[in-house]
Amino acid sequence: MKISINGVISLLLAALLTMPAYAQRIKDLTSVEGVRSNQMVGYGLVVGLDGTGDKAPFTNQTFINMMNEFGISIPPGTDPKLKNIAAVSLTASLPPFAKPGQTIDVTVSSIGNAKSLRGGTLLFAPLRGADGQIYAVAQGNLVVGGFGVDGADGSSITVNVPSVGRIPNGATVERAVANGFSRGDSLVLNLNAPDFTTAKRLSDRINSLLGPETAYAVDATSVRVSAPRDPSQRVSFLSMIENLDVTPGEATAKVIINSRTGTIVIGKHVRIEPVAVTHGSLTVTVKENIQVNQPGALANGETVVAPQTEINADQEGNPMFVFAPGVSLDEIVKAVNEVGAAPGDLMAILEALKQAGALNAELIVI
Repeated sequence: MKISINGVISLLLAALLTMPAYAQRIKDLTSVEGVRSNQMVGYGLVVGLDGTGDKAPFTNQTFINMMNEFGISIPPGTDPKLKNIAAVSLTASLPPFAKPGQTIDVTVSSIGNAKSLRGGTLLFAPLRGADGQIYAVAQGNLVVGGFGVDGADGSSITVNVPSVGRIPNGATVERAVANGFSRGDSLVLNLNAPDFTTAKRLSDRINSLLGPETAYAVDATSVRVSAPRDPSQRVSFLSMIENLDVTPGEATAKVIINSRTGTIVIGKHVRIEPVAVTHGSLTVTVKENIQVNQPGALANGETVVAPQTEINADQEGNPMFVFAPGVSLDEIVKAVNEVGAAPGDLMAILEALKQAGALNAELIVI
């Protein structure tokens, strides 16, 4: 039994259009205002490489400064000619409520021209926040997923990215970040996707459980909820709220086009005004044929080159189809499939419908 692509698309559309709205937990729809991660960045040296380090001048300078801190003096102007050391940048994310002594993952990326960080060890390096303060220190052995091999004849092969590695639990938190979770007599829940309908339903759901005026929607993103001042009670209070189920509002009508991959996503609520569409292509082929005229053996003449041009024009005879008022997503796709439009053709049709004012949806090209 064979099923065509168009048949599969039609089955999927039928399932999507008949699928009821589903409820989600509040913890999946929102985040608590002030409870967020903080980005950190650092600089350090990776040692122990197998001749794949970099030769950047700042790497030598960093190495000399490090040796001076250990009481080893290197004469000025000396080039250590290091091959097993690489200067790297460090990035990490400090989770909310992280406490001193806890560990976090660190990403290590080469700054210079190091070929690979495989087998390297990061030396003690501080991680700073946006305010310049040190919040964690990193050190440890790198885990590198990529590798590269060079041949004697200059040929090389690289798999993935060998100049970036990761140290699981490679940084230790040294300073906690203050947050406003325990302050005030209320909490603010921010929706991940702003929507007035979802904000209203969320506040109504909380009020139905805890009583009227416990929560109210500030705008399309924020819902303010009255909460206990005691931190332990507040944790229990939020644990109860975030597990409530809320049916989010349906998204606005959108058509998303990825011009690089040819991917097209059409939302459920996309509608078309009355319009007639035809789509075809005109192909013009031009060929240059060279004909050589050679005089006879006894003729008194010259060889002449005579170009001959052939021009052919082919035009596809695709039929015109008409969209009635309020055409649904299912009917749009069926009409386009009937004329055999490829993804590129469908993009052109959708853009033309938008320009004509017949597409009742937001057209987004990414």
